[in-house]
Amino acid sequence: ALMAHASVFSLYREKYQHKQKGIVGINIYSYWSYPLTNATVDLEATQRCKDFLYGWILGPLVFGDYPQVMKKNVGSRLPPFTKVQSELIKGSLDFIGINHYFSVYVNDRPLDTGVRDYKADMSVNSRGSRTDPPAGQGPPTDAPSDPKGLQLALEYLKETYGNLPIYVQENGMGSADDSLDDTGRIGYLSSYMGSTLKAMRNGANVRGYFAWAFMDLFELLSGYQSRYGLYRVNFTDERRPREARLSARWYSGFLKHNGTTALASRAQVNQEKLR
Repeated sequence: ALMAHASVFSLYREKYQHKQKGIVGINIYSYWSYPLTNATVDLEATQRCKDFLYGWILGPLVFGDYPQVMKKNVGSRLPPFTKVQSELIKGSLDFIGINHYFSVYVNDRPLDTGVRDYKADMSVNSRGSRTDPPAGQGPPTDAPSDPKGLQLALEYLKETYGNLPIYVQENGMGSADDSLDDTGRIGYLSSYMGSTLKAMRNGANVRGYFAWAFMDLFELLSGYQSRYGLYRVNFTDERRPREARLSARWYSGFLKHNGTTALASRAQVNQEKLR
């Protein structure tokens, strides 16, 4: 995938960019990781989680190679780059895109001597809060909202990978509640947008933010059961009619006013107006 990306980037830059003025980036699934404890092994596990999550892709694209911990843990199963490949890959992006929804707490998990895969090689346990039981080798599916985590992720990308332009390409709240009065979603979006603004004020080169999603749709992990849409879709009607939720009207108002003040208070004000 990295080689294909680098080849397309090179082709676009040589043949099309001067005419079309377009840019090419890559998208990364993102979550923030906190250490479960201040023990050295948990601090190392937290950094290892970041190296596997962000570094697997951005290490080669920015520095020309994988993070050292990946090469150590994965060993010969991690395909090495030749010098020519490394030079082709390095620098082959104009921006970083992230899909970000939640944070996790991470603690060390010894390397599994049995079946080995991406999660086993990362050798961490993660959970949604300090008091939750471990979610196994992967991130939990019901982690609570943590807008501070997005700010920290954006600032980490700035500090680690040279402050490339960043786009938050997905951020939103799924819910089994089909109500039009989705005040919880407004609170979620406003808090994460506020954290994005804080990261920008701290120097992160954030160029855009996109709420997920315009309307309810078939979700990757939960089908039609989890609603992310600013517009509700009635899936029992073959015409699939749409209705604007409160969040759609709030988000529209925010965009029209190009709001940059305290987002939480603005959300409250708009909620009162819309009611």
